[in-house]
Amino acid sequence: MKDRLVYSAYALGWAALKHLPERAAQGLFDQIADAAWRKRGKRVLQLEANLLRVRPDADEARLRELSRAGMRSYLRYWMESFRLPVWSRERIARGLAIEGLEHLTGAMESGRGSVIALPHMGNWDLAGAWVASHVGYPFTTVAERLEPERLFERFVAYRESLGMEVLPLTGSDVSVVGTLARRLRAGKLVCLVGDRDLSAAGVEVSFFGEATRMPAGPAALCLRTGAALLPVTLWYDGPVMRGRIHPEVLPPAGDDPKARTAAMVQSMADVWADGIREHPEDWHMLQRLWLADLPVREPSAAEPSAAEPAAPVPAPGTEPAAEPAGP
Repeated sequence: MKDRLVYSAYALGWAALKHLPERAAQGLFDQIADAAWRKRGKRVLQLEANLLRVRPDADEARLRELSRAGMRSYLRYWMESFRLPVWSRERIARGLAIEGLEHLTGAMESGRGSVIALPHMGNWDLAGAWVASHVGYPFTTVAERLEPERLFERFVAYRESLGMEVLPLTGSDVSVVGTLARRLRAGKLVCLVGDRDLSAAGVEVSFFGEATRMPAGPAALCLRTGAALLPVTLWYDGPVMRGRIHPEVLPPAGDDPKARTAAMVQSMADVWADGIREHPEDWHMLQRLWLADLPVREPSAAEPSAAEPAAPVPAPGTEPAAEPAGP
């Protein structure tokens, strides 16, 4: 019953919202965002705790202002995602302005392949649709399986209609890492969301002065294949979403792949931190991120202890390309 209700809610959103006038749809989602913000549930409180790391000098009034803008930005992402399947090529073009495109085209024209790595900022589906339709680079990404299965299949079909090849993170006989590596060696584009991996496989980095973990996958794939690692940040500016493709994160010298990967992940985190600091309201991090916020518990007999690292997860990152969490 729960699975049917979840699927029905998403199906209703897709069916109804894509036919509403755009201004009416935006107004409706602003109201939903404001209602969630006033309720001050767990996700809103976590958003405020995260924003306080970004803007430690913010007083209570400013923090509340940022979190309200953040909820509106987050719900705008969902509103646009529901409507994207009926947007024309021209409407997609009007909705996005990108700086630094030469970093991507230069790498792709050299035949190296590229990994675009994004934090949870703006609308990565819209950015992906623009890259595929206007720049001419269809790309491969990874999605965590959702429950119910019908919902996952619908998300995959939706993203494939925008020009993406979507690999399921689990439940397939095909190696995700191997497939991504083959695409990059063939000079193709891969896009991954990569600002959160709190599993034992994550790489520990300093982010806004505190420890967290991020996926090793984007950097490790580039070291393995010679592809360019290009961090991207996205933010809303009135009716337009803007983005910046930052210069390539270059691999450091050395013979230790693990140390080189960690250095690249840290460099990527530093680029994202600068972008998030400029546009904190468009960073959609409504979950725990910093290690200091995680609950402390004793490992069970079946779990590895802190002194016994878990086996590495064979995936490019733990963050879903199709995020299931709604408002």
